[in-house]
Amino acid sequence: MRNKILIVIILVLSYFAVQIKPSEVIEKKEETNQKENITVRVLNSKTEELATMDLEDYIVGVVAAEMPASFSLEALKAQAVASRTFALYKIKSSKNDYDVVTDVSDQAYITMDEMHEKWQNDFFQYYPKVREAVEETKNKILTFNGEVICAFYFAMSNGYTEETALVFGDTQDYLKSVESPWEKDLKNFEVTITLSQEEFCQKLDISCEKINISDIDYSKTGRVNSLKINNKTFKGAVVRSLLGLRSTDFSIDVSDDITITTRGYGHGVGMSQYGANEMAKLGKNYEEILNYYYQDVKLQEINA
Repeated sequence: MRNKILIVIILVLSYFAVQIKPSEVIEKKEETNQKENITVRVLNSKTEELATMDLEDYIVGVVAAEMPASFSLEALKAQAVASRTFALYKIKSSKNDYDVVTDVSDQAYITMDEMHEKWQNDFFQYYPKVREAVEETKNKILTFNGEVICAFYFAMSNGYTEETALVFGDTQDYLKSVESPWEKDLKNFEVTITLSQEEFCQKLDISCEKINISDIDYSKTGRVNSLKINNKTFKGAVVRSLLGLRSTDFSIDVSDDITITTRGYGHGVGMSQYGANEMAKLGKNYEEILNYYYQDVKLQEINA
């Protein structure tokens, strides 16, 4: 009798051991496979405060700041992937105590309160839309030859995107110039401003006795590489910066006042945001948009 009781006890213990062991293995496996959330160190350009944020939460704030929330969802998705890719590129290459800055020197970012202020009554329409664009592309980035790309983007092309070497000084095979014809009929594609001769000369730090513009060198996309103003040579990008112009596709008319006409908006490298939206209106999805503006790239998940 005593032996029978002992056998029953052994069988019961064995049964529970078998039941418990697999679940313990599964739990350990899930813990091992669970990915840690990627964080980004964000320097607030206004307050100079440094914060560590979840990458996906950061991307929501970037998309809200960088692209009109009224844009098509597929365009917003393309923006989310480009912004996430750019952020990860900065994380991997940063040598500072921060990875990104919250202004256009890296990419703009706004807080939830700033979204409320920006969108006002449209907040409850726009915030879920931006959040959806980020969540539906979660962890997706662009790579070239296995490396995260520097996914530059800008507002509006002049009909073409620009070669990166002419703007940032380095050559990247995935940032070649492509035609972007969709923006030409948009409002504010072409903008004209007027400056007094005195203001023009003061901003460029040149003599103002007589204004003479010569030796204009254009890129293949129609943007100004360089020019001479009163025998002083300027890079097109420098003139754009000093005069606060929308792009380097500009023409200058000298009369009693200085009239400057620009086409497009931004540095011109990578994805055109307005072009992306027009492509989305034509039925292109975010993958097609990204593969058009960034050449020979691969869309994949982080750490995939």
